[in-house]
Amino acid sequence: MGIFRKENEKPAAVINPVNRSSIQSSASLLHKEGIMQQKLADRENGPVSTNEANFSDLYITPDKTSYVWSGKSNSGLKVANFTDLQEFITAVIEKYDGENPSYSLIFKGRTYRIERTVALEGEQYCARKMPKSIPELEKLGLPTGIYKQLLTLGNKSGLILLAGATGTGKSTTIAALMKRYLETEGGYAFTIEDPIEMPLDGVYKTKNGDLGLCKQTVPPKGVWEEGIKSALRSKPRYIYLGEIRSPEAAVELLRAATSGHLVLSTIHSNNVNDAINAMAKYASSSSISEEMAYELMANGLLGCIHQNLLGTPRRLEAEGLFANPNINGGCAVRAMIRSGNLNIATIMEQQQTKMEKGLPLFD
Repeated sequence: MGIFRKENEKPAAVINPVNRSSIQSSASLLHKEGIMQQKLADRENGPVSTNEANFSDLYITPDKTSYVWSGKSNSGLKVANFTDLQEFITAVIEKYDGENPSYSLIFKGRTYRIERTVALEGEQYCARKMPKSIPELEKLGLPTGIYKQLLTLGNKSGLILLAGATGTGKSTTIAALMKRYLETEGGYAFTIEDPIEMPLDGVYKTKNGDLGLCKQTVPPKGVWEEGIKSALRSKPRYIYLGEIRSPEAAVELLRAATSGHLVLSTIHSNNVNDAINAMAKYASSSSISEEMAYELMANGLLGCIHQNLLGTPRRLEAEGLFANPNINGGCAVRAMIRSGNLNIATIMEQQQTKMEKGLPLFD
């Protein structure tokens, strides 16, 4: 479901954008959502349903035994025993189409992301329970400077790339950012995801009365680059590609970023430098040269954020690199990417100092 604000309703004012005591990754959102129900159920020894139970991931083994987080340690498991567990397992298995191992399941109104793999003794599944709603951007725990810089990009064009390892909240950050842009700028957003995760689809109303519209789609026949081409034919203001899964998709994404759209996507990497290199190298393994790939990356990049979740409870750590939104203005970041010789540590330190002091990054 999308968000439609009432006629006179104003967005909540941002007083303190960084609230590190309330960092909300998808996992922590689920934890907060279900922990009171789970504690009550445990105390009363009462049964709970799959949707009510407090877990982010449920593992179904080939013998159909299911495991979830035990709650006693950071990662220990216990055998799941929910009132409708067998019904849920049946729904997970029946939803598989025989081809795509990654898919979504809506079970009694709750969305789950399913990953099917084949183990030694047969098929097994991981079901991730998706949050019911998208968190507000200011509650994610992003550094203040990065948060404020991202807010300035809603009316720009180019690529915003979220980098990090699996399970570090990249999709949550992207969804919260897209939601904010739709609420402040309006416009049409087209997403390409497989499976569809966060509930972005719907209508949004901006403060001045304009509307934002988001439609979430899956890539046609699993071909991601065709999804991007379809998006471009729909004349969107924003394009969100859930994951870059092919060299062809990387090329199309960069072309979209250099043709007047605001493009958001995620990539797996260890840091900002690796993310930029990986994107360019991936694109160059398609039909274009490495030189052209770095040229497209230099012209298209708006910002690259690398984030991680550390500690117990988990806290978000993030670093970012931004390029001048004015493609015709001076920009050391674009010049360095264009050369293909990335040494961005000094530039990142300079930008971080400016952001901490509240100074503009570019003239």
